[in-house]
Parts: sequence; C-alpha cells; structure tokens
Amino acid sequence: MQTEIKHRWFYHCGPELIWDFLTKPELLSQWLMSNDIKPVIGHQFMFKTKALPAMEFDGNVYCEILEVIPNWKLSYTWKGGPGDGSINLDSIVTWTLEAKDGGTELNLVHSGFGVKTNAKIFDAMNGGWKKNMAETLVDLITKRLTHEATDR
Repeated sequence: MQTEIKHRWFYHCGPELIWDFLTKPELLSQWLMSNDIKPVIGHQFMFKTKALPAMEFDGNVYCEILEVIPNWKLSYTWKGGPGDGSINLDSIVTWTLEAKDGGTELNLVHSGFGVKTNAKIFDAMNGGWKKNMAETLVDLITKRLTHEATDR
C-alpha cells in the first residue's frame, strides 16, 4: 500500500482564484468540508463532516497550518480518529500552485498514511480528492469565472 496520495490538476484560471478556494472558509466548504481555516502559520482549525464509524472516523479533522506562501504553497496537518480521543490518522496535506500555459497547475501531496492502520481511509480519501478536485472544484471555478465575465 502507498503511504501518500499524489495528484495533479490543471485549471483554466490564475493561481489567485485557486488560492481563494483553498484558503477562504466559505469557498473551501463548497467543495471539501465546513471549516474555520485561516492561512496563518500556527492557526489551528477543523474540518467537519459526517462520521464514518466503519473507518474509525468521527467526522472531525484537526488541522494546523504549517506553511503559507500566498498563491503558491499551503501545508497543514490532517488528524482524525474514532472520537474516543485517540488519533489514528496523523498526516500532512501540501498544496502547490504553479501558473502555467494560461492557467494553474495544482499539486496535492497528502502524506503520512500508515500501511496497516490507514488502508481503508487511504482508499476513500484518494477517491474523494480525485472527485472533489476534478469535478466539484472545476464546476465551482467555471461558475465563478462565468459570473465574473457577466459582471463586466
């Protein structure tokens, strides 16, 4: 089993818009989960979603911002567990953005999965990242760009 998820996507917009969808709580919640993120090193925040008891996940993801370089890099911890006070997933999410070919290449590395302890959640999260980034976020960006174009 792999211990990290790696994906790359291309979006037909500038890094600033992608950055907003990664760092503004109201935009991030549209494609990922409700949250209270602030792109400030050391800021502790949470993602909240429905519990998945079969995966020993209570629906709360505990995070702390590790690195912020606006419009280029964002990194934070991603910790979760069954809700009894224990953490069975202790990982790191790193986003990097690169302006390229009239758009933005977005790279995700989600690392720190345990081979034995995180096999189920790894598969679920790998599929979730793919769907959220390739479908949901694309739709939101397209709507935002269309709205901005009609406002001009």
